[in-house]
Amino acid sequence: MNQTPAIQLTDLRKSFGSLQAVNGVSIRIEPGEVVALLGPNGAGKSTTIDLALGLAHPTAGTAELFGGDPRQAIEEGRVGAMLQGGALLPTLTVAQSVALVAAAHRHPLSVAEALERARCTEIAKQKVSRLSGGQLQRARFAVAVVSNPDLLFLDEPTAAMDVEARRTFWQSMREFTDEGRTVVFATHYLDEADAYADRIVMLSGGRVVADGTPNEVKAVVSGRRIRAGFDFAWSAATSEALRALPGVRTLEHRAEQFTIVSDDSDATLRALLAAHDDIHDIEVTAHTMDDAFLALTERGATLGAARTPVLNGAAK
Repeated sequence: MNQTPAIQLTDLRKSFGSLQAVNGVSIRIEPGEVVALLGPNGAGKSTTIDLALGLAHPTAGTAELFGGDPRQAIEEGRVGAMLQGGALLPTLTVAQSVALVAAAHRHPLSVAEALERARCTEIAKQKVSRLSGGQLQRARFAVAVVSNPDLLFLDEPTAAMDVEARRTFWQSMREFTDEGRTVVFATHYLDEADAYADRIVMLSGGRVVADGTPNEVKAVVSGRRIRAGFDFAWSAATSEALRALPGVRTLEHRAEQFTIVSDDSDATLRALLAAHDDIHDIEVTAHTMDDAFLALTERGATLGAARTPVLNGAAK
């Protein structure tokens, strides 16, 4: 028997005058999935989240949470959200802010548990107006989870956090998702999507241009990168010889290091070592999420009329 999806977006569209912010987005997310929404500024990430939460009305298409109207799921306390525009009353303490939201729900977590999950215990008595940017994000997270939701939306959750705070945030998030809850988060930190998401949905120009696991998304960019240092004098003849090696697609040279992108890194490396025994500090790496992001969003902008994502074969 098919399980009711946590989120079902079907041919979702949203226009603001002549601007098509969301243009035919169809996404199905199962309970327990951790999904990252990626895309450049203006790709439609935040608008898609607003439509899924019922905070905006679609121009066309439908959005369902747990098989029904998003507002019903929210009223039942099954959905939590940490949004960029989410404001907390500046005169309240963090604990009072969490307690205020908890009082509006039927089966909330205790205030103490929500504060602990968000790593806010030590700032519980601080007023919201006195919080740093990173502390404010953690307080918003505590407010989002106090309803004890089955589904959590996070829009740029680690914005304004330093590296250590980001790590702490995702440690607490792992505890939340390990209980089988569904999480959808939009982020500009591509390493976060790579490290914490089971699945990545990439948007460009209001359309889905990729939908797959992090490894599947990165695999869209073919080849590997070979980086090496050298001690010899670089010349135009050197560039020509390296570009002629088997499998070489691109070559970059900077200072005393060069980088080759190759479609056959084994063949390239064998030929490179046979020709040069004076290179050193050789690294062979796969493409990163940044590479995939740039390739897919550029492709999405160029092929804006495409109706199917480039991964998983068919429209979602």
